[in-house]
Amino acid sequence: MLQEIWQFFISFFIYPNLIGIGLALAFGAFWIVCYWSPLFKKPWLWGILVGSAIITVILISFIQIPLQFLSGEALVYIWGQDALIQWILLAGIPAIALSGLIQEGAKLIPVVLYWWRKGKNIDPKVGLVIGAVAGAGFGVFEAQWVHSGIFAYGWTWELVQTNGLMALAGFWERFFAVGFHTASCALVGYGLARGWGWQFYLIASFLHAFLNYSIILAQSEILTVVQQEIFIAVWATLVAGIALWLYWRPEKSQAISATHRRKD
Repeated sequence: MLQEIWQFFISFFIYPNLIGIGLALAFGAFWIVCYWSPLFKKPWLWGILVGSAIITVILISFIQIPLQFLSGEALVYIWGQDALIQWILLAGIPAIALSGLIQEGAKLIPVVLYWWRKGKNIDPKVGLVIGAVAGAGFGVFEAQWVHSGIFAYGWTWELVQTNGLMALAGFWERFFAVGFHTASCALVGYGLARGWGWQFYLIASFLHAFLNYSIILAQSEILTVVQQEIFIAVWATLVAGIALWLYWRPEKSQAISATHRRKD
């Protein structure tokens, strides 16, 4: 078990592919620009971006995976393997829920540290932007890992000629996954600044788990591969739309905002 965990962790850092890295960075840049983040004007934001990526990978490797393994073993012990297969739509929920809770919490750690250093008093839009940067950090890091794996398995443009657009499904999925990671953490950053940190964290964890539940639906053959990719794209776009609406909507009243911050 420990060897598998370690191999998973180091897989994020070995066999990098320059094209895969470039695509991941392009995806991240697209979503970050949507929030008009002053990333290049504020160097400390790079620390949040990189910190979120590293922290999340560490917690996935050494907390999420062991907990998912233990929860799976417990379910097998209680229900039995045959029952788990029959009730996979329910049996898969604990592992999916853990992925949402741990990954959203991990991405948020640099945001919480910034919020704490600022005396727990930051503008909601600042919290949203910082959250977006943190989310994009992990999204890009995960994307380059997935892309490197795709190229390592021998992906070439010839596959597009033979398999059509389905050969691009992995890249399509990562584009929207980066957008989701950016938006979900942006929502929690906004909620944290508003004084609703744990509530928005749970909401983001649910949104994340619901996205990942498409894996269970695909394994159960409820969704086809194409339907799963559409599901991911639609859900990620919806969550990103909510986060961007919160960022770009005009403030109703500066006085109301200031009063609320004083109460927080």
